[in-house]
Amino acid sequence: MSECTGSCSSCEEKEQGRCSGEQQGKASMLNHVKRVIAVMSGKGGVGKSTVTALLAVAYNKQGYKVGILDADITGPSIPKLFGMNSAPPVTEFGILPPRSKQGIEIISMNLLLPSEDEPVIWRGPIISGAIKQFWEEVVWGDLDYLFVDLPPGTGDAPLTVMQTLPLQGVVVVTSPQDLARMVVRKAVKMAQKMKVPLLGMVENMSFMECPDCRHRLFPFGEGKAGLISQEFDIPLVGTLPLDPSLSSLGDEGKIEESPAADLLKIDVLTDRANTNGK
Repeated sequence: MSECTGSCSSCEEKEQGRCSGEQQGKASMLNHVKRVIAVMSGKGGVGKSTVTALLAVAYNKQGYKVGILDADITGPSIPKLFGMNSAPPVTEFGILPPRSKQGIEIISMNLLLPSEDEPVIWRGPIISGAIKQFWEEVVWGDLDYLFVDLPPGTGDAPLTVMQTLPLQGVVVVTSPQDLARMVVRKAVKMAQKMKVPLLGMVENMSFMECPDCRHRLFPFGEGKAGLISQEFDIPLVGTLPLDPSLSSLGDEGKIEESPAADLLKIDVLTDRANTNGK
């Protein structure tokens, strides 16, 4: 059995299911994470990772110590949004998560790969194991909020997070299209079946705003997130515009500069998370 380096992406022992776990427990002794919130969606393409990043930015602006655990192992995008590509250092206690320009701690599979376009071709159990390692073997230290960016759907990765991590609840991300509304109900019902509190909902790509007169247009229909919010009694904590500048900032790794973070009603989310505190 080879010595543990902390790099799951290149670990033969992990790939063959023989990980020694020598570092397990060391990092957790140093970690004091007050609130863990997962961000999920029923389908891809609704901007879930962008919303995760904006939530982290919004809380960071309020002075909270914030981290992001990118649990989308096969399709990680959090490092790209923050312009991060350096491999995290590994110590005897575990992996040290790199910090963004504004101090947000981030761990993601893309930070452990030799190149950002290298595919991760793993089966479900290996993916679940990597998520557990990100929680147990990363030195998060003292955090007020850790946001977990889940892959879309209701498969192994969301199930692992809901069963393993001490979640205060989940934030559901959707878009106004009828298809997204239909699929997001699956994510909502999964959380309910797993008895994980629903903290809030964010509707992305909700409207377009004329740069001259500020008149709002609703290309996919108006007010559809409110229907799901009422149906499942989930507060609507934000409606984000279909804004090319937000996309450009994400592509440039400058998501922390986006004013869209200020559109999120994090006080509502904070109250719900505190109510479900453990």
